Amino acid sequence: MTKKERYQIVLGYLAEEIPNAETELIYDSPYQLLVSVILSAQCTDVRVNLTTPAIFSKYPTPKELAATSFDELFPLIKSISYPNNKTKHLIGMANLLIDKFNGEVPMTVDELVQLPGVGRKTANVVTSVIDQQPNMAVDTHVFRVSARLGLTTNATTPLAAEKQLIKYIPTNMVHKAHHWLILFGRYTCTARNPKCKECGLKTICKYYQALEKKEKKNLTRA
Repeated sequence: MTKKERYQIVLGYLAEEIPNAETELIYDSPYQLLVSVILSAQCTDVRVNLTTPAIFSKYPTPKELAATSFDELFPLIKSISYPNNKTKHLIGMANLLIDKFNGEVPMTVDELVQLPGVGRKTANVVTSVIDQQPNMAVDTHVFRVSARLGLTTNATTPLAAEKQLIKYIPTNMVHKAHHWLILFGRYTCTARNPKCKECGLKTICKYYQALEKKEKKNLTRA
C-alpha cells in the first residue's frame, strides 16, 4: 500500500465516521477561541468549557482582560492546569493584542506566535478553526493516531509530524482532518486501552498489526 492510498483510506473512513467534526471548545469569537486554546494546553476541553463562561463574562474583550490584574484573574483559572503561567499569558496576550494588533486577533501563524502563551500548535488551531487555513495543529492525539495508523513515519516531534501530514492531506481537507484525528484519538484510538476491536481501520493500522503479531507469538510460545 502506498502512502497516498493509506491516507485516502484513513481520511475517507474518518470523513464518514465523523462527518461534522469540529472543535469541542465553546466560543463566540476569535478572541474567545484564542483564550480557550491557551487554557486547553495539557487540560481537557471539558474543564476549559466549565471555566471560560466566567472569564468571558468578566472580560468580554481583550481591552478588559488587558486591564485586569493577576490577583483578579487567577481565581477564575485556578482549576485549570498551570494556572499561574496561564494567568500571566492571558494578560500578556491581551495587552499585546491591544498594543500591536488594535485589539483584533491576527490570522497568520507568524503573528499569533508573537503573543504570550501562543505556540505553533495554538496558532494552527486558531487559524484553522476561524479561517479554515490549511494548518495542522499536532497535539498528543494527532501525534499518537498518525503514528499508529502509519500516516507518519519516525516523526519524533510535533513539527515533524505536521510536515508529513501536510504533505499528503489535500489542502482543502487539512482543517477538517485536524478535528478528525483529534476526535478519533479522543474517543476511539485512546492512549490507553484503544478500542481496536471496533475500529474500522484496524486492517491497515500498524499499531494493531503489531499487537496481533505479538499475541500470535505469545500463543505459539504457550
